[in-house]
Amino acid sequence: MAIHTLTDAERAGALENLPGWTHAPTRDAITKSFRFKDFSAAWGFMSQVALAAEKADHHPEWTNVYNRVDVLLTTHDCNGLSARDVALAAVMDGLAGE
Repeated sequence: MAIHTLTDAERAGALENLPGWTHAPTRDAITKSFRFKDFSAAWGFMSQVALAAEKADHHPEWTNVYNRVDVLLTTHDCNGLSARDVALAAVMDGLAGE
């Protein structure tokens, strides 16, 4: 099944349903910064996301500094934002309790 880049309308609709996610200023991607109680909680979140991402065969670009996890989602197969990114963002929000 071919992966396609979201249209402007699809992108706008997706962001309406993903609180805290924003369109990246320099790439066709979405970003969010998650904050946790401490490093252990942030690492636990990343571990859970890693399992979900591996199952979906779709992996985030992210960094972790102490209690913060900064995420950027884009689909390299279509050079832009796709439904796969939207789905993974929703999973991340759920795992973070948002």
